[in-house]
Amino acid sequence: MIASVRGKVAAVSLSTAVVEVGGIGIELLCTPNTLATLRTGEEAHLPTSLVVREDSLTLFGFTDTDERTLFELLQTASGVGPKLAQAMLAVLSPDGIRLAIAGEDAKTLTKVPGIGQKGAQRIILELKDRIGAPTGTASVPARATAAAPWRDQVAEALVGLGYNARDADKAVTAIEPEAGDQANISLLLRAALRTLSKA
Repeated sequence: MIASVRGKVAAVSLSTAVVEVGGIGIELLCTPNTLATLRTGEEAHLPTSLVVREDSLTLFGFTDTDERTLFELLQTASGVGPKLAQAMLAVLSPDGIRLAIAGEDAKTLTKVPGIGQKGAQRIILELKDRIGAPTGTASVPARATAAAPWRDQVAEALVGLGYNARDADKAVTAIEPEAGDQANISLLLRAALRTLSKA
């Protein structure tokens, strides 16, 4: 089990980061919120979870251990695999997920692409007694990035979460007034997801 990686960030894409550890570049699958905190050439320390399949080994990276713990817990629910668990963490904060499940708020869970009403109710039923109370600890805030590429980053992140390109572009246009001079990708992505959930 690879519990965490520490090293220089060699590359950041729309869904992955490569961290150099002992001369080896390790690719991590991360949410847009986590990727927004990383900078190429800077040191990073990310808790990780290794998902083993017959044909693949996939390492998921997280902002903190709370995210990782929740990622692993979510997968114990029927029908929730690593990609859906990661999508839940991209759309909702860890405490947002805890509050939705503890409060039996299926509507909030259905904001996640791939979760319908029945799926949300099943997740609530299976995890309500195990999800725990909100921790009240916020993740490391995403640092602001230059405004120029934010549209493409947010749009491609939405497509990666299962929305079609046309809807993603509409959502990006709708939140443009919120971007300002310095675009915080993490906050803008959540605003875009809120816009799509209302549509």
